[in-house]
Amino acid sequence: MAIMLRSHQLKQEEVPPTVRCIVRCGAGVNNIPVPKMTELGIPVFNTPGANANAVKELVICGLLLASRGILEGNKYTEEVIYKEENMDYDKVAKRIEKDKAKFVGCEIEGKTLGVVGLGAIGGRVVNAALALGMKVVGYDPVLSLDAAWKLPGDRMARAESLEDLLKVSDYVTVHVPYIKGATHHMINGTNLKQCKPNVSFLNFSRTEIIDGEALRDMYKAGRLTGKYISDFADPFLSGHPKHLVIPHLGASTEEAEDNSAAMAAETVKDFLETGTIRNSVNFPQTVLDKKPGHIGGRLCIVNKNEAGVLGQITTFLGTQNINIEQQINTSRGDIAYTVLDFGKVEDPAGLQAGLAKACPAIISSRFIGNVFDDELGQPGTYFYVKWANSA
Repeated sequence: MAIMLRSHQLKQEEVPPTVRCIVRCGAGVNNIPVPKMTELGIPVFNTPGANANAVKELVICGLLLASRGILEGNKYTEEVIYKEENMDYDKVAKRIEKDKAKFVGCEIEGKTLGVVGLGAIGGRVVNAALALGMKVVGYDPVLSLDAAWKLPGDRMARAESLEDLLKVSDYVTVHVPYIKGATHHMINGTNLKQCKPNVSFLNFSRTEIIDGEALRDMYKAGRLTGKYISDFADPFLSGHPKHLVIPHLGASTEEAEDNSAAMAAETVKDFLETGTIRNSVNFPQTVLDKKPGHIGGRLCIVNKNEAGVLGQITTFLGTQNINIEQQINTSRGDIAYTVLDFGKVEDPAGLQAGLAKACPAIISSRFIGNVFDDELGQPGTYFYVKWANSA
């Protein structure tokens, strides 16, 4: 069994022992109690990149909102011109032409965009900004090899530090996950002092990445004059004229929702059928391809990441006259994950119960018969969940 969700705030009591994984149709997982799920041996997946194009397009919109007085002009037309001219078409038309000087902006062509985070979304933003004639500088201290290959490295600059990016940028857009203690207030009162006075910020990631209180203080002191565009509210900038906030629209397109749902379903299917882990926020990436000619079972084991556990597992299987044909063992933080292929097993439930007794560090295990042939294990027969069996 798996849980697939989007915006629902998941509670631990809603997760029965039969749940083997949880997937969110989207990138953020702050509506899932990830640390507790990790403790229970349940991988949590997300769908990075499924909404990348939708967010990229909103970023381009944000650049224009920060540059051209579009929202301010519309508000002025509706709240001032229409009322003062009593909706008289000829008078309204003249005022619209006359008052345009109140909203003189700037063009984005030739300006420098700083992109913080160069993953699926950030990479698309880079290419879109270059196509619009902007200069681009990027910063990502944990850039993956796959993401790096997709970047136009010869047409953009890469900053060695966030401070270096802030010093040269006319606009800064952030595309990093919120990680307490890592990206919390990534842009703050200290490094805001490195910015150009007219810099504008775009935040379609998470409120906490930019220190709203520090930004408010910089506006108040006249140190910064640019705008802050976001689809999140900020407790320190509510109602501030420099903060243009819209509903949380980043992934709110039909296409993005369809892409996220399809990607989530494929991720769950792959995990339940083969034990494969991709795009997990709490488990290590683990892929064990089918061995040619293999007919038999696959055992997927979640255990505490402690020394000697893998040896305990293989030793026990040896006492059961089980020959391991291939295996993979990976770890991430306090969790280790092992996938083993072997021949047919007559009593999968008994095997897992015995293995859990022999290896106290095991949290859960799952037996998959005839892997890749759509024969899935059933709860109660092919599962073993220690925390449920000991309750």
